Amino acid sequence: MTRETIAGRLVLADRVEPGRLVIVDERIADIEPDDALVGGSHVLPGFVDLHVHGWAGYDAMGGRAALDGMSRTLLRQGVTSFLPTGVTSPIPELVAFAESVRGWMPDAPADGARPLGFNIEGPFISDAKRGAHNPALVRSTVDVDLDSLQPLVDGLRIMTVAPEIPGGLALIEWLRDRGVAVSLGHSAATVVEARAGYAAGGRTTTHLFNGMSGLDHRSPGLALAALTNDEAYVELIADGHHVHPALWALIERAKPTGRLVLISDALSLSGTGPGRTRLSGMDIDVHGDRATLAGSDTLAGSVIALDTAVRNVIEDGLDIVAASAAASRNPLELLGITDCGILGPGMLADVVVLDDALRLQQVMRGGVWQS
Repeated sequence: MTRETIAGRLVLADRVEPGRLVIVDERIADIEPDDALVGGSHVLPGFVDLHVHGWAGYDAMGGRAALDGMSRTLLRQGVTSFLPTGVTSPIPELVAFAESVRGWMPDAPADGARPLGFNIEGPFISDAKRGAHNPALVRSTVDVDLDSLQPLVDGLRIMTVAPEIPGGLALIEWLRDRGVAVSLGHSAATVVEARAGYAAGGRTTTHLFNGMSGLDHRSPGLALAALTNDEAYVELIADGHHVHPALWALIERAKPTGRLVLISDALSLSGTGPGRTRLSGMDIDVHGDRATLAGSDTLAGSVIALDTAVRNVIEDGLDIVAASAAASRNPLELLGITDCGILGPGMLADVVVLDDALRLQQVMRGGVWQS
């Protein structure tokens, strides 16, 4: 039996409590309050990234070695669990991606972020709101036998669908019935079409405001439907480019605390500096802290990790308890996972420690400190 204690300002589900986290083996055993630790480091549940395409040169669709590298480098950013995320591709390539992740998961590195399954963004999206997705690969479902998608289902936790495309609602219902959390996104839906998508089984929303119909006062769309549906989760890329920070407060006021999910939407070049990569068969350029479709200003994912997103929303005024939930408990609840994401007795000891400037200091996965 191993025993560890972590001292500091513990960010619990409903408050910040100065004290010690007692960890026995891989679980949290107890919380010991101690007011003397009011100025200590911030101790939060490990971050969970449900929408991440790569990191440090590793691509989620690049096979086992790339998944190993992605997992290990994400953990060094405080991400203790994640969904490797595929992009719009031919169905056979998506099946190969699914098989690759499924085959890799039992042997995923213990010194890496824990895989929770996988996410697929596309190809059943709106051509009008495809963003950086390859237009040649965007599909509707009217010419697809839904049973041909069955090889994707095992391990598929989230899939993006535009509800207004031909056959979109039928696909949402088909995925819902197989336990997949459908994310509405890359969509030109009217507010009526978007609400029909949630009613058919849509549970979350792919990178709110990006790649979707918005808040036009005469033609409201998916963004409005997402913000006014208290049951719908919404993803936010909090890098300051995808959504202007002035809108973050609107999101935080409109959505119940438990329905905001911070994501990175990070690309394979994230963490490596400027350069060029490929996504959905197209060239993507990274300059500074922005990634764009080559030769355009179209954003194509981000280059941040969740520690940066958490710091950004807190510095903008979001309470640290709510920010922590958006990066840990909320994404796990979306997936139906209940034994981690909160600092409390019996929970898995996935923990991050941040300093006064909210910079990452230490990461623990399953009771083991990571170097």
